Amino acid sequence: MLQPSLSRREPGVSRWHLRVARRVLRVGGVVAYPTEAVYGLGCDPFDAGAIARLLAMKGRAADKGLILIAADFEQIAGLIEEPDGTVRARLQASWPGFVTWVLPARDYVPQWLTGCHRGLAVRVTAHPVAAELCHQFGGPLVSTSANPTGRRPARDALTVRRYFGSTLGYVVGGRVGGATSPSQIRDGLTGEVLRA
Repeated sequence: MLQPSLSRREPGVSRWHLRVARRVLRVGGVVAYPTEAVYGLGCDPFDAGAIARLLAMKGRAADKGLILIAADFEQIAGLIEEPDGTVRARLQASWPGFVTWVLPARDYVPQWLTGCHRGLAVRVTAHPVAAELCHQFGGPLVSTSANPTGRRPARDALTVRRYFGSTLGYVVGGRVGGATSPSQIRDGLTGEVLRA
């Protein structure tokens, strides 16, 4: 089964912190949280207002599309076309993990998630805090690096607060993982590397 271990939580990250973040997400707020390489900004992927706030905070163009992270495959299964055996094997070999796959999106997936692309970028995260946040929220979250466009991605909570101040709904503290660059992005149908 494609699921990270949710029992490993970052020291100092309590269920209380995750519940506060969940409440912020459910009312359309944007939260920050540690991921495998950097802090991420996240919001409810189906809340147009939350997406608009996140894009404005980053200064990011809407046509680029956004990555979704999930605690397990089931959280994203309804958003993508059913993968065949070859594609499913690729996913199982890399998830939970640090590979984002672009897969054919179902017709009802909002364009603000796919941007000008036909596929949806998705990842089952291996970071215990990010995975637990998705689990607590009950579904996938938008995940984009916590930085204004053109600035270095934040690797700690203090930098996140300096970048975004009161525009951010909540920061879930914790350490980022050991990766030194953003997740690799690959085409789910061909295996081609789109971002190393």
